[in-house]
Formats: sequence, C-alpha cells, structure tokens
Amino acid sequence: MNLRHSNNHVTHGITGLNKAFIIGIVLNLVYVLVQVIIGLTINSLSLLSDAGHNFLDVAGLALAMIAFRLSTSQSTDKYTYGYKKASILISLFNAVILLVSIGAIGYEAVFRFKNPEPLPGNIIAIVAAIGIFINAGSAFMFFRNKDKDINVKTAFLHLVSDALVSSGLVAGGIIIYYTHLYWVDPLLSIVICFVIIISTWSLLKDSIRLSLDAVPSNVDMKKVKEEVIKTNGVKDFHHLHVWGMSTTQNAMTGHLVVSDNLTNEELTILKSKIKNTLEHLNIQHTTLEIEFENQQCAEPKC
Repeated sequence: MNLRHSNNHVTHGITGLNKAFIIGIVLNLVYVLVQVIIGLTINSLSLLSDAGHNFLDVAGLALAMIAFRLSTSQSTDKYTYGYKKASILISLFNAVILLVSIGAIGYEAVFRFKNPEPLPGNIIAIVAAIGIFINAGSAFMFFRNKDKDINVKTAFLHLVSDALVSSGLVAGGIIIYYTHLYWVDPLLSIVICFVIIISTWSLLKDSIRLSLDAVPSNVDMKKVKEEVIKTNGVKDFHHLHVWGMSTTQNAMTGHLVVSDNLTNEELTILKSKIKNTLEHLNIQHTTLEIEFENQQCAEPKC
C-alpha cells in the first residue's frame, strides 16, 4: 500500500525574504556602481576587484531570490515536484561563478605587484567604509533565516564576507595614505580571493551533494530510522532513500513493516504519527510502502 504525502508545500519558517532580497540587491548594486566609478577614477585595483566581487554577489542575491521563489512552486503534469530542484542548481551555479572570479582578480593582482601605482588611500578607505555599513546591514536582514535554506545562507555569508573585505580595504586605505606603500592595493586583492574561496568552498560542496541527490546535511538517517521504529506498531523500517527536493524541502521513500493485527483506523493513526515524526526530522514529503509483519514477498525485505 502506497501512502503519499502531498508535495504542495510552502517553505516552512522563512518569512520576509522577498523584501530582504530586493533591498539587498538595490543597495549593493548602487554600491558597486560607486566602487566602479571611483575605482576607475583613481585606478585602484582593490576597489575594482571588490566591485567585481560585489557585483557577483548582487547576481548571487538575484539568483537566490529566484531560487527561493521557485522552491515554493506548485507541481504540474510534467514537473511533479514543481521547479523546486532549480533552487539547488542555482546555488551550485552561484558558487561556481564566485570561484571563477578568483582567477581574473588574482591575475591582475600579480601584475600590479610588479608595477604598483600611486593611489589616494583616504578615498579607498572612505569608499570601503560605506561598504561595511551596506553589507553588514544587508546581511542582518538574512540572519534569522540563514540556517533554513542554503541559498539564504549563501547570501548571508557572501554579505558578511563582503563586510569583512571592506574592513580590510579601510585598513589598507589608511596604510596607503600614511605610508605610500602602494603594493598594499594588489595585496588586498589577493586577500579578497582567499575570502571568496573560504566563504564559497563549503557551499559548493553542499550544492554538489544536493545535486547528486545525496542525503541532505540536516537529515540524520540513523535517527530517522530509530525514531520511526520506536513508534508503537512499527516492526521495521528499511529501503530508505532521502534526497533534497529543493534547498529547503526534503523527500523520503521507504518500506514500513507494521503489526499484522492493526486495524485500518489504527493504521491511519500510525501514519499520522510517523508523518509528524518525519517532519520534525526535516523530511517534508514522504512516500511509504506498507508491509505487514508476516507478509510474504518474492525477495527479502521487498
């Protein structure tokens, strides 16, 4: 007997994100334009590199917002899970483009080390200080929901890393202003590269895992089986498969072995308990094959 849990879920516990995404995108896009204009005017590689980094984060915020909206999409005849999986693909793409950006920044930084140019450090520090407030403020809007969705976590970590980079640029600008050590500018660009790697690598791994239908990191398979088997009337729980339908919703299929003497009413109560248990274990969509304890089948544990 197949018991199907409706897949028309909404993203649980995540609220107010559309507004946060829009505000974050607008503020950071304006800041990128300011960095580009001033960076070109004073010929600062660190500002231009950070502008490129921030622009990718603006694109990332836009992609994350799209992914968040797609994660709540309804099923259709052709896409029975809706477009929820797109949120995983977008998080993977977002991580990849950030890593790709490192190459261009690093290459230009090495060139500038050989040929440092005079720069107004005070202007670099002032522009970077503005970035601290913009990125920290934007990150704060995502703080509450950062552990509920990988795309929200991506947005939060990118904004926090941007604020840290801006702090480094402020320090660098002050050093350049007082010491005239102009090689500090390309050095800061290399630091930005390392920040991108550190903030993106774990997210890249998580995205790849979800893309390959691996067990989501917020699901403990051992605990899932233990909790279900503890339910009165359940004898065994096997053939389990768990995967991420989106960055916020997980699905599971499994075979549930129950006592032979359960009535239909008791089975209904049992299913309700298991459904509630699994939702508390971060599994929102469940398909179960029910077997009775002494049911005969063609192969072991069918």
